[in-house]
Amino acid sequence: MKKIIYKTLIYLLLVIVSITMLVPFLWMFLTAFKTVAETMQVDPFVIIPSVWQTQNFGNVVKAMDFAKLYFNTLSMVGLRILFAILTATLSGYAFARLEFAGKKLMFSLVLLQMMIPVQIFIIPQYVMVSKLHLTNTILGLVFPGIVTAFGTFLLRQAYMQLPRDLEEAARLDGCNIPQTFFYIMAPLTKSAMVALGIFTAVFAYKDLMWPMIVCPDNRATTLASALAKMNGQYQQKYPELMMAALISCVPMIILYIFFQKQFIEGIATSGGKL
Repeated sequence: MKKIIYKTLIYLLLVIVSITMLVPFLWMFLTAFKTVAETMQVDPFVIIPSVWQTQNFGNVVKAMDFAKLYFNTLSMVGLRILFAILTATLSGYAFARLEFAGKKLMFSLVLLQMMIPVQIFIIPQYVMVSKLHLTNTILGLVFPGIVTAFGTFLLRQAYMQLPRDLEEAARLDGCNIPQTFFYIMAPLTKSAMVALGIFTAVFAYKDLMWPMIVCPDNRATTLASALAKMNGQYQQKYPELMMAALISCVPMIILYIFFQKQFIEGIATSGGKL
């Protein structure tokens, strides 16, 4: 009887938490089809639109070039994932398995970078991007994500969990360090790479400050930056804002539908949360 009550309470708590997580998304969806007057009403019980305003979709599509925004955003996310996994895998393996001068000092600097707010790096990063003439470009958007301290730490922990016998067996078979890395060690850390890809994709997709700084041109900006620029100075058109936000969520929803198994495995393996 106690087990049944315990399970019931756990499931009830999970249902309540799930509903709490879904309410903002549902509110965004319903607001996207309301009129401006309905969104400004004080009555909290006016939730469902009296008349579904489908023209909000047309207004937003005319005002924003979503094809270009999707291309910029997905290009940035894809390249950041590629560079993050590549650099973090190589550096993580070096810190976990190789011995070289200054190893502990260098890894301490990596950990130190994780403790410092990312906003501190914006000015030197912008100066470097400006000197390289990469403002208003995809490469400028990707620049801060080429190397990731978090990814280095995550992959280092993954490599440290692998048994030393694998490397010794590879060495006896005549493998050098690159062969041991590419053919034996790297394939065994796929789950950690998936986790890093998930974190990188989510953080890059919702990144707001850097795209607004490095890509002020609307033709080179991302979805998050374009949404922020929709805010009016004297009037807020909440239905159109919510419609634009709803359209912007589509890529991540599709990504989760097709890769939900990898999402769950990656998060469970890393022990982290989004």
